Amino acid sequence: MFDTLKKSVAISAINYVPKNSIIGIGSGSTINFFIKELSTISSCIRGVVPSSSISEDLLKQFNIPIINLNTLTSLDIYIDSADQINHSLEMIKGGGGALTREKIIASVSKKFLCIVDKSKYVKKFDNFPVPVEVLPIALNSVSREVVKLGGIPEYRKNFITDNGNCIIDMYNLCINNAIFLEKYINNIPGVVSVGLFCIRKADLVLVSYINKIDKISL
Repeated sequence: MFDTLKKSVAISAINYVPKNSIIGIGSGSTINFFIKELSTISSCIRGVVPSSSISEDLLKQFNIPIINLNTLTSLDIYIDSADQINHSLEMIKGGGGALTREKIIASVSKKFLCIVDKSKYVKKFDNFPVPVEVLPIALNSVSREVVKLGGIPEYRKNFITDNGNCIIDMYNLCINNAIFLEKYINNIPGVVSVGLFCIRKADLVLVSYINKIDKISL
């Protein structure tokens, strides 16, 4: 069922791609569906900035032009999914480990469209671990800081990010003030990026249900 919901929201997202634009895209199973749909209108866009090597490889399979972000000053729109998105359009992202590049691309995009199935749209963050990309030398020191926050750190084994770093998944965090927590964790020495997208949150979310797509903005 969820694959059907992911595909339907991916199809709907195509309507938000401006003609002759350069767009950013995220990573994950929903975005894989979106890339396949994007291939049907690839002649109408100038190119795509991908957030991960997996997304880049899929774009290449469909002969969709890939653009280096360093050649640009901004993007028309960034389209990505989320592990969870709350009613304030704040997100937890990074289950696939691409959180840092996703955050960079989102930060230079004029609009952030989040596309999710109904299971990802929550009233408040609910027991989903918050990923943190960490320099390998700082695994233990960052883990100790996570414990001070009341979290339970778990090293993601056999996983290296596209940037050559490690991931710590933080369980049991109490997220009452997501913006404060995002800033605090980002300032821990050795942290590259945290998978809280609350400072640069989504502008619009499409949520797929069995018989409808909800469009939500603040």
